This record gives sequence, C-alpha cells and structure tokens, in this order.
Amino acid sequence: MSGRDDLIRDSPEELFENAPCGYLTTALDGTILQVNRTLEALTGYERDALVGRRFQELLTVGGRIYYETHYAPLLQMQGWVREIAVDVVGANGAKLPALVNSVLQRDEDGQPQSIRTVVFEATDRRRYEQELLAARDREHAVAAELQRGLLSGGLPHDPALELAVSYRPAVAGLDVGGDWYDAFWLDERRIGVVVGDVVGRGIVAAATMGQLRSAVRALASTELTPGPLLDALDGYARRHEVGQMTTLAYAELDLDSGILVLACAGHPPPAVTAPGDPARFLWDGRSTPLDAANRPSARPQATITLTPGATVVLFTDGLFERVDRPLQEGLDLVLAALDEHRHEPADELAGAVTQAALAGRQTTDDVCLLALRYVGV
Repeated sequence: MSGRDDLIRDSPEELFENAPCGYLTTALDGTILQVNRTLEALTGYERDALVGRRFQELLTVGGRIYYETHYAPLLQMQGWVREIAVDVVGANGAKLPALVNSVLQRDEDGQPQSIRTVVFEATDRRRYEQELLAARDREHAVAAELQRGLLSGGLPHDPALELAVSYRPAVAGLDVGGDWYDAFWLDERRIGVVVGDVVGRGIVAAATMGQLRSAVRALASTELTPGPLLDALDGYARRHEVGQMTTLAYAELDLDSGILVLACAGHPPPAVTAPGDPARFLWDGRSTPLDAANRPSARPQATITLTPGATVVLFTDGLFERVDRPLQEGLDLVLAALDEHRHEPADELAGAVTQAALAGRQTTDDVCLLALRYVGV
C-alpha cells in the first residue's frame, strides 16, 4: 500500500505543476501571472517567457479577435467560459488545437480580481471533427449525385401536351432533400406524372426517393389506376419499411380524351386552370400519407376532363409553406400566379409560379413544381 499512499500524499504543488492540463492565472487584462509545467510543455515556452505576457498573445490572429469580441465579454458578464476552441501558437510557431475553460475570481467585496484558466490539448478531437466533416461532405456529395441522377431523366414529348419542371433546392443546411418528380409513358397515348416528398434529408432521403420513384413506375406498368396504385405502394412501403409518411400526388392523362385521373396521398392538392375558368385546387381523391396507418378502405381517386389549353400543376409544400405567413396566404399566391401566367408556355409558367409563390425569398425547404399543359389533339 506504500506506493498508493505516496500517490495520495502528492503535494498541492505537485498536483498543480503536473496536472493533465495546462493551467495559468492571469490578471484581468490577460497578463499571465502563474503557469504550471504542463503549460510549459504544451507551448514549448519556458516559464519566464510566459509570465508577464498576455494570454491572448499566445493565440492566432483569429483567436485574438475572438478573445476580444466574445471570450473576454462573456467572462465579465457571466463569470466563466467553457470549452472555447482556440489554436495556441507554440514557441516553434506550430499551432496547437486547444479547449480553454476560464473562471473569473472575485475578492471578498465581489470585485473581479484575476482569471484562472485551464488549457486542454484538443489535437485528437480536432482531427475527429475534421473526419466527421469530411464524412458529411462525402455523404452530401453522394446524396446530391444520387438526387441529380434520379431527377435528370427526360420528360415525355408529344404535340398534345407540354411538360415542364421547376426545382429549387433549399438554401439552409447542406443536406439534399427528398422532393422528387417523374413523368413517363404508360402506353402510346397515356402518360403518368408524379410529385412526391420523402420525410428527412441526406442520402437516406435520396435513396428512399429512388426506391419509391422506381416502385411507382413498376406499379404503373401493371395498369393500376392512381387510387389502387397508391394502395399497392402502401404495401410496398410497409413490406420494405421504406417511405413511411411520404406524401405524393400521382396522375394519369389520356392524350386523346383529356381525361385526367388523380390520387393524392397526404400531398398538397394539385391546381388546375382552364380557359375561361379561374384557377382552383383539386381536392378530390385525397387520402393519408404512405403507410401512415392501417387503412381498411381503398384509397380514392378523382377524374376530371381537361379542355385544350388547361394546365395542371403538381407541387411540394415548400412552394407555399413559410413560417412568416399563414398557410392560406401561400396557397392563394399559387392560384393567383397560376391565373396570371396561364397563357405562357409551360416552362415559363412553372418558373413564374415558383418565383411568385416564393415572393422573391430563398426557401428553407426544397421546392418542386411540375406543370402539365394539355394542348389537345
């Protein structure tokens, strides 16, 4: 037990000098009054070279600015600062990543007297943070490439219709979102169009988007109409545990008759404008998001007949949802813009409606709008 007793009997001076962190006491202006051996080892400076200098002089230029603008004011205001990340410049000019904790010492009258600071080496932590950032950047690049690949397919072309898409990624954050669109031939005279919104962001959302996009195409090839197709997509989502709470609107258009069959799974209602009629939302054929709950009844669908010149717009909620205005105001802007630009080509209309609905502001959510103009035969 003698060895253990010797450790316990370490003097306060030994505990201070050889602590596992650098320690210093400074005056209120940062002038160093006392340091321990660990700080000497961390900085490479002898004690005599440290005492009398100001602590902030050991920091990089950025660290000095931060010391003056944040560190010192916070210390005076609340009496302590914790885990401030700085780079300490050593005697050899090398930068040492460090975490700094400080406490303001007061005298018996409560007046500030000195500052006690501990300095922890953070080289490994900084390296770990950099690795995390690199991993996040790689994941973002993969997700962005996956998203671009999924959304880069060509749209169907036919004299009987115009198709156009306006897609605006969110400006907040680095992760890609899960908004997607698709348009494809069902047979020689029918097309299917879909706009969806997957919950979440990043590579998981992009991968889910790809799975659901492929599943919609596969189910559409079996001649399922929109309502039954969403029922089947529910089963797919449940079996494979993918896309829960995803919203989407799916429609099929017959180019000869102008008949449009539509179903929405928890998605914003498509809007339609026809010659001589004001723009309106299509509220029929609605049901819950994918795999939101066990549904005892079949999903409904709606049928309308488009006259030549009519335009249907499918979009995600990023087009109209904003925290600084009521939801209805955003929806009203969509209809007003659709009315104002109804005579423009589909590609111009898609961009103009998006711009008007966003009211010139950048969005914190992805925005996807697909415009379908029925020209007629």
